[in-house]
Amino acid sequence: MKTILIIEDELDLAELLAFNLEKEGYSTSCIHDGKLGLERAQAELPDLILLDQMLPGMLGTEICKALRKDKRTTHTPIIMITAKSEEIDRVVGFEVGADDYIAKPFSIREVLLRVKAVMRRLEHDSTALLTAPDLLAIGDIVIDIKSHTVISAGKVLDLTSTEFKLLLFLAEKRGYVQSRDQLLENVWSYDNNCDTRTVDTHLTRLRRKLGPPGDVIKTVRGFGYKVE
Repeated sequence: MKTILIIEDELDLAELLAFNLEKEGYSTSCIHDGKLGLERAQAELPDLILLDQMLPGMLGTEICKALRKDKRTTHTPIIMITAKSEEIDRVVGFEVGADDYIAKPFSIREVLLRVKAVMRRLEHDSTALLTAPDLLAIGDIVIDIKSHTVISAGKVLDLTSTEFKLLLFLAEKRGYVQSRDQLLENVWSYDNNCDTRTVDTHLTRLRRKLGPPGDVIKTVRGFGYKVE
């Protein structure tokens, strides 16, 4: 049974999320304090974390950064839930390593769909690793698929799991244009009703981390992206 840790200080909302997630077959636990939530995440190593941004004790962004620095939770999916919905808030969430961002108010159905998508992605990634080659090279970028490591111009990069999957998918589809909807479906496992700005935000961050070699990722205006 997949485990989900809910770090949310609104007790009613946390209980509502837990109730609906458990109806879908997940095992959940709830923490209402940021510092205690970080400790619980590091102790229990859940399959996924739903993380509020504004928390007593410790902000969600600080929790996310701490989890990404811990080798045991580096690749644990984190969906950040917050009342802040401006573009800059979404960017900050992705900057600290969140895999997704849901703004309040939201529907429980939306949360369930996104959680299911992440869980499907985890299962797909585990299966793909069994048959994947070890290395994939594009210009000065080397992707080590087994260890989830990327080296750009000789420098080992610190990529989030979503950034890694996005780069790998584009690299595997080298020469073919991928629309934003295709990327949402194949990298995030979301349908095309989701906000495509998520793709643009991640691509901007990914190119910045890759440096000059990141120029192999081309924008196809009005459609999407491709690796040349």
